[in-house]
Amino acid sequence: MSPSRPITMDHFDMAIPHAATSIKQMKEAGTKVVGHYCVMAPQELILAAGAVPVALCATKEEPIADGEKVLPRNFCPLIKSSYGFAITDKCPFFLYSDLIMGETTCDGKKKMFELMSTFKPMVVMNLPPSYEREADKAYWLTEVARTKKVLEEQFNVTITDEAIVSATKVLNAERRLMQRLAATMQANPVPLSGLDLLKVFWSRNFVFDRAEFAAQVEELVAELEERIAAGEGALPQDAKRIIVTGVPTGLGAEKVLRLIEEAGAAVVYIENCSGMKQFLDEVDEQKEPLQGVADKYLTTPCSCMSPNTRRLELLAQLVEEYKADGVVDITWQGCHTYNVESRVLREYLKEKHDLPFLHIETDYSQGDSQQLKTRIDAFLEMMG
Repeated sequence: MSPSRPITMDHFDMAIPHAATSIKQMKEAGTKVVGHYCVMAPQELILAAGAVPVALCATKEEPIADGEKVLPRNFCPLIKSSYGFAITDKCPFFLYSDLIMGETTCDGKKKMFELMSTFKPMVVMNLPPSYEREADKAYWLTEVARTKKVLEEQFNVTITDEAIVSATKVLNAERRLMQRLAATMQANPVPLSGLDLLKVFWSRNFVFDRAEFAAQVEELVAELEERIAAGEGALPQDAKRIIVTGVPTGLGAEKVLRLIEEAGAAVVYIENCSGMKQFLDEVDEQKEPLQGVADKYLTTPCSCMSPNTRRLELLAQLVEEYKADGVVDITWQGCHTYNVESRVLREYLKEKHDLPFLHIETDYSQGDSQQLKTRIDAFLEMMG
């Protein structure tokens, strides 16, 4: 059966283009909006405060020139794009945000948030250096509690335990649903392209009716399960199976995923923050509400953590579950933690699986596309 695209994807094609209008209408209706850049931002607290969380623009090349008027040119493109969007009001989600929730996942972001705080209300969560030490866990809980207090003061509300529990149930159900979606990619042939999988993940940030979004993903998963049963795929059955990991690679900065699939391979899992990293774990509903939220977010296997053993173990597990033929690790230029960790990850996966591994260091421009295509083609050819 020839490769084809699920019909349900037509809806996700329209979700992001409609988002700017939706957030404007919500703002005009009096809804409070909290913008965030990272999966470390505890959305349970935002929902419990009666506000709407929205991811902020950070994956387009066009605003980088504006960002470079203030920031060093050797900063990573994600930070320059984020700041360029912010200072030009070209990101409607930043424009309509009542508060920005930041996090210290890198030194560049810390300084960017310092500059942003001069023209936008902001709370910056200071991350500990590790998710393993008890002292760091205790410290992080105090940061989550401080953020809760800032939200309460900003919006003149009281965030109750009951409200946190209610928000937790909504988000946990969403995480389970996205885990079901990702699991369909274990099939051969894959029922969905990696680019379409990324589009669904990215849409989650811009559909503000969570019940509506859940219904749409349920419909997609049902269609994918039917395709699997019928042996229908988005790519041929003999396509090489690739796991993508590394830095956030949202829409607008998806060139590496596109090049992989244009070369005939299947992206079967997107581990990045823009992919499944945010949906890996649920909040433990048996714990005290704030403690449960704190614990869930701190276990995120981000390269800012040292050591980051969880990412290594997760990738080794994913290689087996998704029957991967290779791993592609993407690093933005100037992202030092992911760049250093790439060598560690390569050696770990070689020891565990002796798997082909390709590290790509790039930026948001298209200038290196031909060079990347050549490297990706050679990488796939090496697999036989």
